[in-house]
Amino acid sequence: MALLKDLEWRYATKKYDPNKKVSQEDVDKIVEAARLAPTSSGMQQFRVFVISNQEIKDKLVAISNGQQIVSDASHVLVFAAWNKYTEERIDSIFKLTTKERGLPADRFVDYTNRLKAVYLKQTPEENFAHTARQAYIGFGLSIAQAAELKIDATPMEGFNSEQLDKLLDLDSKGLKSVLMLPIGYRDEEGDWLLPMKKVRNPKEEFAVEI
Repeated sequence: MALLKDLEWRYATKKYDPNKKVSQEDVDKIVEAARLAPTSSGMQQFRVFVISNQEIKDKLVAISNGQQIVSDASHVLVFAAWNKYTEERIDSIFKLTTKERGLPADRFVDYTNRLKAVYLKQTPEENFAHTARQAYIGFGLSIAQAAELKIDATPMEGFNSEQLDKLLDLDSKGLKSVLMLPIGYRDEEGDWLLPMKKVRNPKEEFAVEI
């Protein structure tokens, strides 16, 4: 029930107190939740960029359609996914897995060959559609971890991804931005959404039992 209570507490914060900062320990926990998230074939097809630099956060405002929250938040987490699958990327995680588990180096060769047969023939656009979905899984767990810590967060898709990719030089890293997550502490007097009731579809409409 604790997680459900935390999720009831959280909302998409609309105004942050710029004077309140999230501790490094808590930022690390929120990022760790994303790192531990499940992903397709366990390949961790995304990375998280943790932005605390005020100059960069200020630049994010224009990229985010003028949303001041990216400047006022304590940190902004950018979730960026692989722009495409490559043999090296597929092999890398399984090499790490065999090493960490003490398995024979060729333990996953048949499996990785099957993955390559599927993904390498797809277009980069098809690849990115898949890798981006993995980023959403980690994104959701980071939001939940923030809520448990009573740290506010605002899920964001409303930004210019091309401009963000350029600002963070993501192309050189083989990544493309997917989501942003400002985190911090709400401005209780200035946030218009804070006093509003949380509204969701009724359970009997949301969950379909078969």
